[in-house]
Amino acid sequence: MRRKFIIFLTVLPLVLGACVSKNSYQQKVNEAELLSRDVAQLTADTKLLRQEKVELQNELSTLNNRLVEVLQQNSKLQRDLLAAHADQERQEGNLTRHQRQLAAKQDQLSDMQQTNDQLLATIEELNQKLAKEKIAREARLAKVKNTYNQLVDALEDEIKRGELTISNLEGRLSVNLLNKILFDSGRTEIKPAGLKVMQSLGDVLNKFPDKALQVEGHTDNVQISSRLIERFPSNWELSTARATSVVHFLQDKVGLPGERLVAAGYSEYQPVVSNDEAEGRAQNRRIQILLVPYKKDAPAE
Repeated sequence: MRRKFIIFLTVLPLVLGACVSKNSYQQKVNEAELLSRDVAQLTADTKLLRQEKVELQNELSTLNNRLVEVLQQNSKLQRDLLAAHADQERQEGNLTRHQRQLAAKQDQLSDMQQTNDQLLATIEELNQKLAKEKIAREARLAKVKNTYNQLVDALEDEIKRGELTISNLEGRLSVNLLNKILFDSGRTEIKPAGLKVMQSLGDVLNKFPDKALQVEGHTDNVQISSRLIERFPSNWELSTARATSVVHFLQDKVGLPGERLVAAGYSEYQPVVSNDEAEGRAQNRRIQILLVPYKKDAPAE
């Protein structure tokens, strides 16, 4: 198109030369040259503009790409910021929770310390009571031992003759008398020899007004004979009757106050040895007198 335009401009003066004067022709030539230069200039400008447009388009594309990168970076930064805020909130929540837990543990520690102090105070109080009780127990044991020694000394002859025994088991004093010393078989009346032993024993026991006497009757496991069954249906009645006989003697003949006396029958159910042999059954048929603490106007302990 541009070439046709240039040829046209070249031919145009020749055509015009035949129609116009030389001056007019020259004028037209000049105008044609100016026009050609303008066209060339315009062409150059157009080319430059096209180059600039391409450059601008490239730059715009670059800027668009950069904008996309910036937007992506901005989006990532926003996500990171949100994540940072969320993490901060979690950390703050964790910190708050840890603070609450720490406060709760401190409260627990305070409570435990208070409880520990109370326990220490209680332990100290118990230790003091234990020390006092130990002293009191040692005093009681010493008193029981003294009573035991006095009983043994006073009843030495009866002990040597095998008429009775005295035991001290953990501060529990007891006098044991075999039935063969006190009673005939199937009887509840104390024999004359047994009365002498009981009198000696009663005189000694009367020297300990701080003691109550629990008189216990015991039998072997042999059942009551047919001739005695109407009077003593079982060993319960026999053991209780014999204990009652001893209590009556101590009260009526020795003069021990009745409030210091207890009668109890245990039948055959607390043997000291096996009942399989005659010797063992003889040991189980016995009267056992326990010396227990006595307080006036109060039941025996």
